[in-house]
Amino acid sequence: MTANEDQEMELEALRSIYEGDECFKEISPVSFQLRIGDLEDTKAFILDVTWPETYPETAPQISLDTFFNNRISAETKQLILSKMEEQVEANLGTAMMYTLFEWAKDNQEALMENHKPVVTAVTLTSNSEVTTTTSSAKKKEKKEQLTKAQKRRIISRTDNKGELPRGWNWIDVIKVSTFYLLFTRSA
Repeated sequence: MTANEDQEMELEALRSIYEGDECFKEISPVSFQLRIGDLEDTKAFILDVTWPETYPETAPQISLDTFFNNRISAETKQLILSKMEEQVEANLGTAMMYTLFEWAKDNQEALMENHKPVVTAVTLTSNSEVTTTTSSAKKKEKKEQLTKAQKRRIISRTDNKGELPRGWNWIDVIKVSTFYLLFTRSA
């Protein structure tokens, strides 16, 4: 088989295996992402794999450069990549995507055992804090503006105390019942 035929067969197999799996994402027919672990898990990461033209005879390109992986230290990323490269070398020449993904899932704890989350803090300067507090205060002060016609309608519906009269939204029961009787007799 040619490389393209092998790729098409493996692509079809991956689509059928991971259909409906929220962890798997097909970026293009030769590029895939698989999240290893749950979204809330601090030890979760995303494998980004791209096939070269001659895959599976040549190794796929594996990357951990997605935004989701920003919290993983460079040392941990390097460890994951080196372990994945070992698996690629062991499976070179065969369809290996499923094998790589399942190996990563099975060995997630071992891959992330020395993981220390990278914390990036964003600090605000006092200037921006002052401008945000004053802008939010301005938003609170602003009242809804009514047109003259809207004000007239409100005034015409209310009494001298500003309250709506009792029963302003009631249905006239007698009119509805006569209307109902008229239509039921004619039918």
